[in-house]
Amino acid sequence: MTIELRHLRAFLAIADEGNVTRAAARLRLSQPALSRTLRQLEDQLGARLVDRSTHHLELTARGRVFRDKAAAALAAVETALDPAGLGGWPLRLGHTWAALGDHTVPLLRRWDETRPDVPLELLRVDDRTAGLTRGEVDVALLRGTVTAAGLRTEPLRHEERVAVMPADSPLAALSRVTLADLAAHPLALNSVSGTTTPELWPPSTRPRRTVDVSNTDEWLMTIAAGRALGVSTSATPSSHAHPSLVYRPLVDAPPVPLVIAWREGPGHPAVPDLVALAHDILAE
Repeated sequence: MTIELRHLRAFLAIADEGNVTRAAARLRLSQPALSRTLRQLEDQLGARLVDRSTHHLELTARGRVFRDKAAAALAAVETALDPAGLGGWPLRLGHTWAALGDHTVPLLRRWDETRPDVPLELLRVDDRTAGLTRGEVDVALLRGTVTAAGLRTEPLRHEERVAVMPADSPLAALSRVTLADLAAHPLALNSVSGTTTPELWPPSTRPRRTVDVSNTDEWLMTIAAGRALGVSTSATPSSHAHPSLVYRPLVDAPPVPLVIAWREGPGHPAVPDLVALAHDILAE
């Protein structure tokens, strides 16, 4: 048997829904037909992808790995078959927030000047790898430690951390702040794509309360509303300036690495040019 796109779509629907019945309705298939398609895929791969021992289906360890590969493969095929893309092959650059900071606009302008034949699309994706492992982008600017399998990374620079607070916070009167200054206040944490966790503080002085958010917009609004403080990097102020927010250097926290990442194996042929240009822009 040859694995077809329908097998990938069936598996991804089951992975997303966590339920064969809902996945079948989403794909407009009967439940037996969808279950049969899943079995065919597992037989071909020689691996169990879905644990059926509970009412709510769970992916096995191999299933979780295959989910990212299947999503990337399906996205690549759909991009290749999109008639709108036949006039040019866009290079999709993902980021979770702030992109290249102050250097984002120079990067985009220089690319348009030097590679007008390849449209560069800048996409913010609220995901740990900015959509890279799911095939939503071709290359990504990522902060912090990158642990996803199947990615190549190249370091670009380190960014100093900053504290983020509402403009009327008492800490806004300080020219710089420390981790101890923040510990007495609620801390907003972006659990999806952020680089800050309570482990940034020593065990005895960690913030007493945290507010979990799922994207950058929620994080910014939570802080602006005075519900919590935040920690980010020096790239954030220029990308997310707001009259209700104040940024101050956080002097005793380690810097955050910024890397450019892309998937191993065949990919967009212009990725090496973008990597080289990012280095050039930062060097200038």
